[in-house]
Amino acid sequence: MDRGKTMHERLLMITILIMATAFFGEMKINPFDSPFRFSLGGAVFFFGLISFAALPPLIIGICAGCFVVIFRVLLDLLTGEAAVADSFFTHAPAACYYISFALIVSAVRFRRLMKMPIRAGVFGAGLDFFSNACELFVRYLLGEPFTVTYQSMVVLVLFAILRSYCVIGVYNILMTKHFQSLAEARKQELERLLMINTGMYEETFYLQKSMQLIEEITRKSYELYSFLIEGKKVEPHAALYIAEHIHEVKKDIQRVFAGLSKLIGRQPLKERLPIDELCGMVIRANEKYAEMAGKTITFTHTCPVDLSTDHVYPLLSVLNNLVANAVEAIPSTGAIHLHARLQERHLVIEITDTGTGIAKEDAAWIFQPGFTTKYDSYGNPSTGIGLTHARDIMQSFSGHIELVKSKPGQTVFRLTIPTDQLLKKGAFL
Repeated sequence: MDRGKTMHERLLMITILIMATAFFGEMKINPFDSPFRFSLGGAVFFFGLISFAALPPLIIGICAGCFVVIFRVLLDLLTGEAAVADSFFTHAPAACYYISFALIVSAVRFRRLMKMPIRAGVFGAGLDFFSNACELFVRYLLGEPFTVTYQSMVVLVLFAILRSYCVIGVYNILMTKHFQSLAEARKQELERLLMINTGMYEETFYLQKSMQLIEEITRKSYELYSFLIEGKKVEPHAALYIAEHIHEVKKDIQRVFAGLSKLIGRQPLKERLPIDELCGMVIRANEKYAEMAGKTITFTHTCPVDLSTDHVYPLLSVLNNLVANAVEAIPSTGAIHLHARLQERHLVIEITDTGTGIAKEDAAWIFQPGFTTKYDSYGNPSTGIGLTHARDIMQSFSGHIELVKSKPGQTVFRLTIPTDQLLKKGAFL
């Protein structure tokens, strides 16, 4: 389809060029008291050859030469100036000008000279002079009287120089304006990117603050959960503390969202996403996470699944949790692969990484709330509720999550979700 469109555009450009050449060819002078003419058609033809790089010069020359002859013969018939045969032999030599001009342009690859305007003008003048000489020679062979004199050669040279440098000058003026427009557009784009970068820099402070608050909220929430499980007395202030900090995070997120919407323009979010697109989002997000962590990780994903779902956020939460854990499990270099497939009436997603693996004695505990093997730079343990949360989400889908394999260099988690659950409307809690 694209090739057909390109061919159609080329044919249209050739048609416009040869018609313009023929039309402007009637704006002429006859310097030697013969049908030979200098016209604007030659200038238009020359300009078209150097401007339309996608068009083959020789084809343009042949088409232009033939069309100019036909056009001039038809004009003679309409005005009654000559019979068809006489008119044809009068104008046929004009085709030699266009064909010889295009032949040399094609042979010497004239367009490469356009980077050096003065040299291109000299060469263009030589082309024009030679092509006019070819036309005059053919006219001489057909019996038209023409005497080579010093004056006639001077006229041919002067017109060749004038026509060549006019065309090269107009071409370079237009190209200069075009490049100035591109430079201005790039300048505006750079300014826009700088503004976005400045705005993003400001928003990172709120994001860093929110990350710290969220970590603290998660820790306090788990402490509250532990006290309730153990039947200990819980101070009401503990719940209020969590609510206050959640409110603070909410305000920060609102500020960040407002700032980003202003910078990049707010677009309506899709309520339904294909599984393949969702997997791609997870991969792209964690590529950035790995880069931020200073790790060299190769991410790949294969999701040949023709299935869309409304339950985007729960699935994103589970997949991001597992892939982020895989990033953290890889010391410095490694690979992560996400593979989704349909198996009977279930969507099966496997996340494989080349990290350090999970010890056998820990494998039975990884889905228990509070269990963790990760500590921050200050020695504080992680909350250990990420996989628990992922398990609970999977249970809300009537699905399950399992650790299929874990050893140094290969860890595989598998999610299995009934497809009818993914197709249901509404949100899972």
